[in-house]
Amino acid sequence: MLRVVLAEDSVLLREGLIGLLERFGHQVVAGVGTAGELTAAVLEHRPDVVVTDVRMPPGFSDEGLRAAVELRERLPGLPVLVLSQYVQRAYAEDLLDSCDGTGVGYLLKERIGHVEEFVGALDRVARGDTVVDPEVVRQLIRHRRDPLARLTAREQEVLALMAEGRSNAAVADALSVGEGTVSKHFGSILTKLDLSVSDDTNRRVLAVLAYLRG
Repeated sequence: MLRVVLAEDSVLLREGLIGLLERFGHQVVAGVGTAGELTAAVLEHRPDVVVTDVRMPPGFSDEGLRAAVELRERLPGLPVLVLSQYVQRAYAEDLLDSCDGTGVGYLLKERIGHVEEFVGALDRVARGDTVVDPEVVRQLIRHRRDPLARLTAREQEVLALMAEGRSNAAVADALSVGEGTVSKHFGSILTKLDLSVSDDTNRRVLAVLAYLRG
């Protein structure tokens, strides 16, 4: 069971997420609707993981994401999963950079439609993994277009799936190819991007994200 603080200004979505998380055996110790309430709730309850929207009152710009970044500075290692309809690039990079990028996730709200994926992502973030939506990766890629132009279309697909924290086997399943094929593609990616990392999936994700943000 995870103790969760949930920040979402839409009452209907907040209550729906609370019901969903409780159905999977987790406890939502606080459900709040503003960035200020998020900060107060986290400092009071010290949850296992935080789930927050990006755009929240009063300005509906990036208050939730900024609060998450500040909380990670105050409580190093605090796992945070961001849910948003938008990619807020600047603070997304700050969030991914915090605490060496461990225990953090950034998913688009449409991902909630895949219940098991969402709950699985929450569990992985709480364990210290990094989970990033493919669209977030694509937007980071756009800002590094020239170096990544060396990658084939399939290699970019593998890169996006890896950035979600998927293992070689999971990527192979998603692309309907063999695991050995995925290993070859990722090896080619690392070579083309001049990256040197271990076989640990999360460290590979962090290395790729670090390159994309660079």
